[in-house]
Order: sequence, then C-alpha cells, then structure tokens
Amino acid sequence: MKKPSSLITLGTSAGPSLTPGRAQTSHLLTVNETYYIVDAGDGVARRLARTGADVREVGIIFLTHHHDDHTAGLSTLMSLAWDRQRTEPINVYGPPRTKELVDAAVQYCSISADIRIADGGRSVPLDKVFFGHDVGVGEVFQDKNIRVSSTENTHFSFHAGEASGRYKSYSYRFETPDRVIVFTGDTGFSDAVTALAKDADILVTETSSCDERKNRMIDDGTWQKMQVAEQEGIMRQATQGHMGLDNIGKLASQAGVKKVVLSHLTRRAKTADYEPWAEEVRKHFFGEVVVAEDLMEF
Repeated sequence: MKKPSSLITLGTSAGPSLTPGRAQTSHLLTVNETYYIVDAGDGVARRLARTGADVREVGIIFLTHHHDDHTAGLSTLMSLAWDRQRTEPINVYGPPRTKELVDAAVQYCSISADIRIADGGRSVPLDKVFFGHDVGVGEVFQDKNIRVSSTENTHFSFHAGEASGRYKSYSYRFETPDRVIVFTGDTGFSDAVTALAKDADILVTETSSCDERKNRMIDDGTWQKMQVAEQEGIMRQATQGHMGLDNIGKLASQAGVKKVVLSHLTRRAKTADYEPWAEEVRKHFFGEVVVAEDLMEF
C-alpha cells in the first residue's frame, strides 16, 4: 500500500560552493499527492523534473532562511510553473522578508513574462500567481494534509552590531498523517530545535565540518585571498552558525528521533565520501543515520 507521505531530497549540497553531482538544498515532501517544497536552492527545478513531478502542481513552498543556496532556484521554479499555465496561487512561506524576496523574484521574471504575454501564450500576470508570506514561530501552516510548526534557530545568533536580530532563520516540523519530519535548516546547536524535533520520525539536518570547510578554501585558494577579518568572520559563522557532527548526534539523541538524514553537506576538500561523517554522528546517536544523495526517497 502506498504511504500517505514521501520525502525526496532534491538537493543535498551546502552553499555557496558548487558541488559536482549535487544540487543546492531543496526537498520535496508529497502528502496525499500534494507537493510541498522546503527550500529552493540552485537546481531545484531540474531535480524536480527528475522525480517526474509536474512543476505546475507546486503551490506551497517553505524557506528556512534567505541565504542564496536556499533560495536561488525559487524564481526559476515559480516561472516554470507559470509558463506551464499555472493560474492558481503559489504561496511561499518563510521568515520576515520572504514577501520582499518573492516580490523581487516576480520583478526579475517580469520582463520574460511580459514578452510571453505579448507572444500570446499567457494572459495572467506573474503578480497574480506568486505570493510571499512572512511568518513567525509556532504553528505557521495547516491544511487537510499537514500541520507545520516553526522555531527560530541559531544560524544568525552570532550577528553583532546593526545586524544583530535583523535576520531570522527557521527550523520546521511537518506533521503528516503517517509520520513527523523535521528540517533543521542551517543552525548551530539549539535547545529550541531539539524541542521542535522531539520524537520525530525523520530529522533532516544540515551537516557541517568547520575544519573541512577551511581546508577546502585553502585547497582552492579562496582562503588565501581573504583578509584576516574575513577569515575570522567565516570561522565564526562556521563554528557558531552551523552544527558540527557531534552536535547533530547529541541533538538527535536528546530529541529521541528515529532516523537522521544528513543533508546540506559541506563540500569536502579531497573526497566525496561522507560515511566518516556519519560515523562521527553515530558516536552520539544510536538510531539510523543516512547520508543523503540527490533524489533519495524516504
């Protein structure tokens, strides 16, 4: 019997680097044949096509935060749905400034859309189809298939000065008819995320190694081109705004989740093998740990 819900990891790469063989972060949750996209990094539309899903049927999108490796594919995804004659609203939910982001995506696509309308192939303007919604924390969405709750995580908690508190990053909990799936988004260790993930069937977590990130930048010459202040800033963001392998295991264990899916994988410097990372997580979490690949289904 077909399960009510399925999860496909469309893109599993962390950004902003480009990883051969992996698109940037995006997920497709299907519940009772309704599509829900969580994050829309570069490559989301191409990966969606590989699943056989009809982009015209995508009407609900959630963004964890506004870094471009989670949003760069959004305008392409929406525009393709519009090109395929979608006239029903596409609603995008996320932290404050999501509406601003969607409005900007509409403007970006508007020249092409105006031409297609002049060509005679379309008549409904983009801004009558695409809608962004700034949401807070707590229960942020519910329909006949799912209930979605959010919490603010610690991805931007290290910001100081004028940036302090200005940007928000969320984690999401999706309650479906047959299971609970939690997406950490990008975050450091967080008691709020631990509580959100309590007893989840699947925890889809960002996966980061500060040392690997630094080594990769040294290897490709990026580190050497940075000023000292920039190097310090990158390391501060990597250690405080992201979750290391030991913390993934500790959070999953404390939350009592059943399965951990390692996604949003920081590109490694000299190998594409992430199984050693899974082994580090297993030192603290004794449930199932899976290293995600693009187009893996759960």
